[in-house]
Amino acid sequence: MTYVPPPPMKFAGGSSVIVPRVRFRTFHGISVNEPSSQYVKIKHEASPKLDDSLLTVGVNDKLTTGYPLAADTGIIPVDETTKHLLADLKQKPHLSRDGGKGGYLNGQKLFLFCDTGAYTPAFPGKPGDFLGFVSGSVAVDKGGKGTNSEPLVLEDGVGQWSDDAGRMRGMSPLTAGEQSYNQAMQGKGQRYAIWPESSIVPFNHTHALLYGAIVYDNVNRATKKTVFTYTGTTLLTITAPVASGPRADRLVEKLFTQEEVEWGTIGAFRSYGASGQGGNDGRVYVLGKASGGLLIGRVDADKIEDRGSYTYWNGQDWTSDMQPRSSTAYFIKGSYMDGDLIYSPIHLTFIFIYLTPWADSIFFYRYLKSDKAIRPSTDGSYDFAENLVKYEWSEEQMLYKAPNVPDGKYIYAGGAHQGYYDNEDLSNGGRMTLLSWTVSTGKEPGEVESEYSHVTAHVEWE
Repeated sequence: MTYVPPPPMKFAGGSSVIVPRVRFRTFHGISVNEPSSQYVKIKHEASPKLDDSLLTVGVNDKLTTGYPLAADTGIIPVDETTKHLLADLKQKPHLSRDGGKGGYLNGQKLFLFCDTGAYTPAFPGKPGDFLGFVSGSVAVDKGGKGTNSEPLVLEDGVGQWSDDAGRMRGMSPLTAGEQSYNQAMQGKGQRYAIWPESSIVPFNHTHALLYGAIVYDNVNRATKKTVFTYTGTTLLTITAPVASGPRADRLVEKLFTQEEVEWGTIGAFRSYGASGQGGNDGRVYVLGKASGGLLIGRVDADKIEDRGSYTYWNGQDWTSDMQPRSSTAYFIKGSYMDGDLIYSPIHLTFIFIYLTPWADSIFFYRYLKSDKAIRPSTDGSYDFAENLVKYEWSEEQMLYKAPNVPDGKYIYAGGAHQGYYDNEDLSNGGRMTLLSWTVSTGKEPGEVESEYSHVTAHVEWE
């Protein structure tokens, strides 16, 4: 795999935090899906048949924890054993995508989606016919349109298609229990999904992490009422670039349980060690929602799969005792729907960019009010992310208000994409930040406009 070095960070001078302020805001528009023209024509393996006692409505943890990963799930690899199986799709499927985040990984800008419906080609006045529905799809930015303030073009990889009609398979591998349940309950309204509700977290030069929410979706076919139930968190590593399109590997079936704080699903942060940016040492910090703010935990980078190795901030110290959902040991107070924690080298502090639950379609930001400039260690002698629990945060400030939101609708799945603008990106010491969100259109998913729109804009900082 080719390694593409990221741009070196450019730091501001001085010994004090520079207060972040916004200079310009620019709307891009609705992203365009551009599926690949080929797929991998493999023979699909049948999932094991579940006992009828397991095919009931409601969460069953054993379907996640009691089965190995399904053989025929996740991205199909394109390598020496499969490249001769590449074949042309017979049509360009129409896609309707909902939710999700993204981020930069090894030279590629990735966009992950919670749910994606695939349809036959749609035309004005003639919606496409439903082909299939999948959680956790992934696309790659094509052509860097956002750098010209244009709507993004998102390309899906060849390893993400199940057949020549354009039915999709999710990037996130399912267990055999989850996969078999989904197939057996298909058409009845129940399924398990892995949702990328947070941005990806850079881990090393060629991999990123994603703390994925395992969600049980129960749709009443008669009333169309939908209930989503969080059932726990899994941990994925994402690899890019690869010939099939970005690939995810599921490290554990379930890392955190349904009763615990949803650690990592709103976001995480990578703090590198002595080997520097892109190395394998250092720590990973995980954020967790509570009623009055966000909690925080952390783990050494070489122990991310071991839930017993995580420690948690209790308001005074780091301890092995996991904080409960009722904890008030917030590292940042407030109510948050989505959020991204970014270190800004030009402001010499951390910035938290977020949406609130108040359905106002506004991105806000706050910055860490350190009494001195915060800089990463160059030799691993200290962990600069420890400052997150040492200082207060600024008051809430408006970052961007989304335009063109249909009446009665609001934006959600708001993300700040670290690395999109390369050396001009805020996370690398530049002044640009790409924002993305989802909005319901009020249309049917098979129509040209789709049921959901993925929309982007950018802000330029002072």
